[in-house]
Amino acid sequence: MTIFYIDTTSSYLYTGIVQDNKLLNEKKEKLGHNLSIYTVDIVSKMFEEVNLEPKDIDKIIVVNGPGSFTGIRIGVTLAKIYAWSFKKEITTISSLEAMAKSVDTEKIIVPIIDARRNACYAAIYHQDKCLLEGCYLTLEKLSLFLKGIGEDYLFVTNDKFDFETVEYNPNILKIVNAYKDRESFNAHLINPLYLKLTEAEENKLKEEN
Repeated sequence: MTIFYIDTTSSYLYTGIVQDNKLLNEKKEKLGHNLSIYTVDIVSKMFEEVNLEPKDIDKIIVVNGPGSFTGIRIGVTLAKIYAWSFKKEITTISSLEAMAKSVDTEKIIVPIIDARRNACYAAIYHQDKCLLEGCYLTLEKLSLFLKGIGEDYLFVTNDKFDFETVEYNPNILKIVNAYKDRESFNAHLINPLYLKLTEAEENKLKEEN
């Protein structure tokens, strides 16, 4: 089975091709605001380097959030186009799941993404058990939740916080192998996972109230 993986939920493009449990190729590039400009070209080059075309894949795994609202839409849109055009299976995973799966530790893993205004997207995992589903919450509430656990934990992120963290470096082969058997969906049913309203939606809601 040949699986195409893509994650554009942050300022990075993380993408790879896994075939029969082997990583054929991968790209990890910080593109920032240029994600929409270069993602398609980089993905195309990745396929060319291993003499494959998008039609050759059997399944797509796309990270559908949370993270950058614009970034999420780029990866989800590309994945849906490939899935719809070539009639391929498509599966979603969260960015927090991918972050947690890439770390090898016996400690509690806390994947965390800066959501600004002293808030974050976070989840808590311990040895494949989810102690807190991915959610949007304040840093204060996350801290209180972790104090209640009372064990060592490790923050994983690509963002800067005022506490010690471990840099997120996705293990694409491990992520794909962990979620390759997750249920697949029709491309039209795949949607971004924002976990919170956009700023425009929040402002509109305030105006209505």
